[in-house]
Amino acid sequence: MGKSHSSNCARPAGAFLRTIRLAAGLAALGTGPIETAHGQTVANPMRPIPIPAQVPAKDGVAQIPDTRLWYWDTGGQGVPIVLLHPATGSALIWGYQQPVFAKAGYRVIAFSRRGYYNSAPFDPNNPGIGSEDLRHLADVLGLRRFHVVASAAGGSIASDFAFSYQDRLLSLTISSNSFGVRDGEIAKAAAFIRPKGWEQMPAEFRELGPSYRAANPEGVKAWLELEHKALIGREYRQTLKNEITQARLKELKLPTLLIAGAADMSTPPSISRMIAAEIPNSRLALMPEAGHSTYWEQPEIFNRAVLDFIGGQSK
Repeated sequence: MGKSHSSNCARPAGAFLRTIRLAAGLAALGTGPIETAHGQTVANPMRPIPIPAQVPAKDGVAQIPDTRLWYWDTGGQGVPIVLLHPATGSALIWGYQQPVFAKAGYRVIAFSRRGYYNSAPFDPNNPGIGSEDLRHLADVLGLRRFHVVASAAGGSIASDFAFSYQDRLLSLTISSNSFGVRDGEIAKAAAFIRPKGWEQMPAEFRELGPSYRAANPEGVKAWLELEHKALIGREYRQTLKNEITQARLKELKLPTLLIAGAADMSTPPSISRMIAAEIPNSRLALMPEAGHSTYWEQPEIFNRAVLDFIGGQSK
């Protein structure tokens, strides 16, 4: 087991909180009511939502085999939730989730993967296996069983971990990701919808839905600040331990929640439905008008879906 070297423990003014405050006056999209031409009241996903005040959290650097990972941890005796960031983020991105999950009674933890904010630089000759890094970090932090909530590229690491260490998970929540599936109709659909040069397009175009970009330029700016802070160099992808095929999805027996943004151009709801159809104990939550960054664009709906789901699994 590696050693954890924690810095500035239990400080409300740590690096995580300072960075989140930069965006505290900016907005995600909310669900205030609007009235249609026919007099019907419907949800309005355009209402701005400020990032809430964060709860105190310690931050530290965990020494695991081959690398060092920066993390923050709200601590306490609650059931742990580990948050896995996308390729365009880091442990800093969860400002909308940290206080909400913590105040719901959970111990909330996030870390930056190799090459991301405050963690050791990425070594292309030794990229490591993301799911093994998660296992080592969980051991360092004394996590026996826990919930995982992952977004985008973090979802591939989460699913890889589930195939190797299913007994350590209470539940699996993955948003905006095709589960790392490399064959079958799921992989074909994912490859088909992304045009040539997709990865070279602006990050905010790929990651944020058009409703969010149009309604909330300040929120886009805040998202970009966190994205720029996240990366030491470029986006990094780690190796998966398992060969994840469409047929193997049936092996996952743990409670699984898939979250899809209705306007996600990279992993649209149709792909999430295909995945949900293969996993026996799964459900799907759709985020209205959200793109690839559901946790940021529709945090109220995202948080409610996650808490409603994991509330029945924390045993």
